[in-house]
Amino acid sequence: MSSRRLITPSERSKLDPFVVATGDASPRDQRDLMERPFFSLAKTKRTRPIHYQAGDVCVEVYAVPEHGMATIWDADVLIWAASQIVEAENLGLKTSRFLRFTPYQLLTAVGRQTGAREYKLLKRALTRLQATVIRTSIRQGEHWRRHQFSWINEWEECARRDGRVEGMEFVLPDWFYRGVIDRSLVLTIDPAYFGLTGGIERWLYRVARKHAGRQPKGWLFEFAHLHEKSGSLAKPADFAFDLRRVAARQPLPGYRLSVERRECRELLRILPAKSFTAPVDGAVNQLGTSGVRTIGTPGVPVSGFRECRPQLTFWPETAIPGLNLESNLESNCCSGAARLADNAEVDCRWPQKPRTGA
Repeated sequence: MSSRRLITPSERSKLDPFVVATGDASPRDQRDLMERPFFSLAKTKRTRPIHYQAGDVCVEVYAVPEHGMATIWDADVLIWAASQIVEAENLGLKTSRFLRFTPYQLLTAVGRQTGAREYKLLKRALTRLQATVIRTSIRQGEHWRRHQFSWINEWEECARRDGRVEGMEFVLPDWFYRGVIDRSLVLTIDPAYFGLTGGIERWLYRVARKHAGRQPKGWLFEFAHLHEKSGSLAKPADFAFDLRRVAARQPLPGYRLSVERRECRELLRILPAKSFTAPVDGAVNQLGTSGVRTIGTPGVPVSGFRECRPQLTFWPETAIPGLNLESNLESNCCSGAARLADNAEVDCRWPQKPRTGA
């Protein structure tokens, strides 16, 4: 008697697709991903796991040896997805964890080229995002202590016979999606972030945006604390050297860095520059023109008044009907205690016995 194989249906068959057709969207990042070590900061393959513990917060990240851990450059995919979801909800459109899009939309939004090499790198990034396993206690309920997931549950590409990719689909994990539809857990970031080439630079900008924000006195971190938060494999001395080098070059958009020393401790102060990113969903009452009577738009439509037309032609269902009435109220909470207005007088020593991926 032959045994029958049990075939598990795709998760996409249970979800309504969110067809990305909203045009440009302001880059937005998820707060939890900005604050804790979820990604490798190196361009070389990393297989050594990350183990991070700070109070009740636990983050563990595991990589598959074949593909390696998802990198902070791979996280651009998640930033783009979060940006599109928030933008669509601002327009009253229904969203989903199941995204349909063209690679061109994603690549251009994160400042990448659109050649064959970039398409191949995008597919590798999606593979690492799916293969990386995260286990965390962040945003868990009273009786639930750990949540395990991958950054992408599944993905697929739609291609012509000649191999040209015309469309892609992927499914985001519920943990990430809940953290995006809860507006208190999302921050805008400067589009110039995508131009940062170094892993530490990218990670440090996200830390700066999350902690320093636009506070006049900024935020102060001990070097050892930053090393723990980064999950970096670098030795503390090498990591400190990299921080000093970044501070000397001042590459972070909207922020200035300075190194301070107190007794035997070395600290990094992050201060907002004059130009900084506005908070997410902040109302704009008027458009400043700095003495200019009119704003020239020679043949270019003003983006704020541009009609949002569908951009996809590969799928027939290019319209997204209805309002999103399914936002999860249970996710309306921030993890951790409220941050201080200024931590300059706070003891910057890291809590005892932290663990990190080495």
